[in-house]
This record gives sequence, structure tokens and C-alpha cells, in this order.
Amino acid sequence: MSLVVYLAALVFGMTSVLLFRRPRTAMSNPLTLSTCVAIVLGALVFVCAAPATLRTVNELTRVTNFGAPLTYGMLSAYSCAVLVLLINWRGGPRPVVRRAVIRSMAAYGLLVAAIVVLFLLADADTERLTDLDTYYAGTPFMREMILLYLLGHSAAMLVMCAVCLKWSREVDGLLRAGLRLILLGALLDLVGFQFAKYTAVAARWTGHDLDFLSTTVAPPMASLAALVCSVGFALPRLLPSVLAHWRGLDDYRRLGPLWSLVRSVSTAPRQPSAWWQLPRARLQWREVSIHDALLTLAPYFDHRVRERARDAALRAGRSPHEARLAAEAAMLADAARRAAAHEEPPDATGSYRLHATEVPGPSGLVELSQALHHRPPGPATAPGGTHPSSLTGTLTEPEEPHVA
Repeated sequence: MSLVVYLAALVFGMTSVLLFRRPRTAMSNPLTLSTCVAIVLGALVFVCAAPATLRTVNELTRVTNFGAPLTYGMLSAYSCAVLVLLINWRGGPRPVVRRAVIRSMAAYGLLVAAIVVLFLLADADTERLTDLDTYYAGTPFMREMILLYLLGHSAAMLVMCAVCLKWSREVDGLLRAGLRLILLGALLDLVGFQFAKYTAVAARWTGHDLDFLSTTVAPPMASLAALVCSVGFALPRLLPSVLAHWRGLDDYRRLGPLWSLVRSVSTAPRQPSAWWQLPRARLQWREVSIHDALLTLAPYFDHRVRERARDAALRAGRSPHEARLAAEAAMLADAARRAAAHEEPPDATGSYRLHATEVPGPSGLVELSQALHHRPPGPATAPGGTHPSSLTGTLTEPEEPHVA
């Protein structure tokens, strides 16, 4: 059981690390900070609830069952953190949000203090690592402590269900998906964990033994519920970033043909070779380097090459946009050939803006790169009888030493 609980805590911890990957930014953002605090407290609840941890805590403190108020206090703090997270997530006027956060923290602070006081007043000299709730269900003060922590957690989950249900009707997209996952996790907690605990404790009061609900059913259901809630909280915040990096990686790879053609003339600083660099950072460096190379090649643009390639593409039935890209790819290949051979710039030059420089982001460069990659062989178009495409192989084959 301890291993399963520790694995759940590890998953929680990893989620928090992903959200807290930029500490300075996270500390100044109440939403990110409260999300991380809630997830870390959830992980600590699992760690404290593990039988191995309970035994160690009892031995270190030399207080029998000291792990119980520690776990229950941590669970109450987690319930409070979840409410604070929802308050920050929902937003509103800053003074209203601040007052709601302070009230929640005050209420659950009193709850934690009451749990500690009741434990000190109780007579709990027999160590129980897995069935403390049912074993002491009829013991004065311990009974009240057990009910108090359950009621505090139930109140937080019920509020969370109500807020998520109402809010999910007002939003859509990833936020709605996240809220529905949180709602599902809260319902799993209410039905699978708390109802099982309440039933097992009530059974003890009536002289029956349903301890398996508290010791066997409730712990895995609590783990499942907490993990589902964690995914719900993290999904709207992490998935957009993951998708952006995935698109960045795809664009970075698709820029390969263009970069291979112009890399020899780029004067931009060489890309750092750090393996941990994120795709968006790699893409940004490649964009800057390619734009720098295009400026260097601009004097070598031969518009006669471009016009012949454009006319050939239009005669082949391609759209005006596709014809323009094909023409620019042919002109760029010819310019790269001239620059590599240290030839003089052609006479037929003039101001011309590539489509890739007219659109924001990497999309224009990606289109140009793909036009280069798919440019079919054809008749010689470059002055001097040299076909520009015959140079593409020599310009694209060298292996990149510093880029993936």
C-alpha cells in the first residue's frame, strides 16, 4: 500500500515541477502559485498517509498515532488550498478574491487547530497504521477529530463540485474540459473515499464491521480522485504550452531544406548545442538565422529566374500563390549558387519582398522551405545554362553540427 501511495505522491510532485518550472514568474502569479501549493499539499497528504510514513513519524516523535493529526491536518490544508485555487482561478475584483482567500484560510486554520487539540485530549495509546478511523470511531475526542476532518474535506469537495458545475456551463475548450475533470475527481472523492469512510465509521457505531471500506476501498479511490483533479487543474495550463512546442518542433524540422540551402551565408551567431533547449527556442533561433541569410542573399536575386519559374508553374496549372512560392524557391536557389560561387550579383535586380518576409511567424518560411523541398527538376533557368536545382543537393547535404 505504501508503494502505491508514494507513486501517487510522485505523480503529484512531477506535475507541480512542470507548473513551477519558472519560479520567479510563478511566485508573482497567484493562480500558478496556488496551483502548485495545492498539488504539493496533495502529494504530502499521500506521503503522510502511507503506513511506512506513519510508523516512522510515530517513532521519531515518540507519540503513539502522532501521524494521524499530521495526516488529517495536511488533508485539511489541502482542502483549503483547493478552495483557494478555485477562488484565484475564477478571478474577480482583487479585494473580493483576497477576502475570500483569507476567510478560507482562517476557517481551515481553525479546523487544523481543533484537530490537534482533540488529539491531545484523546486517549489513543494503541498504534493503528491502517484502520485508525474505525478502531477509534467510538473513542471520545478521537471520534470528534475523525468526524471533523471528514466534514472539513467534504465541505471543500462539495463547494468544488458546485463551482465547477456552474463554471463549466459558462466556458468552453480546454477550460471546460479541465473543470469537468475536476468535477469528476471531486465526485470520486465524495463517493469513493468519503462515503466509504462515513459508512465504515457509522457501522462501528452500530456494532457492525465494515472496516474494509475504510482500509481497502477508500485509499485507492482517494488516490484516483486526487490524480483526476490534478490532471483537471494542470490540463488548461500545460496543454497549450505542450502543443505550442510540438508545433514549434514540426516547423523547425520543416525549415530544414531552407536552412540547409542558406546556412552557409548566415551571419547570425551559432546556435547553442544544449540538448535541453526547448523546441520554441530552437525554432526562434533558426528563424532569425534564415532571415539574416535572406538579407545576405537579396543582392543575388535574379528576377528573370523568378519570372520564368513563375510562368512555368502557372502553365502547369498551379495556383498564383503556389506559383509565387515555386518562383521564389527557384530564385533563392539560384542566389545561393551565385553566393557560393562568389559570382557578381546579376544585372536584373531590384527591390523585392519574399512572401516569407511578409507574414508574421514561421509559416511563410515553412512554405518556402517546402517549396524548395518539393521543387521538381526542370529545364535550365539560371543564366549560364546551369539549373539551380542541380545545386540543391550540394547545398543541402552537409550535416548540421549544432542543430537537431
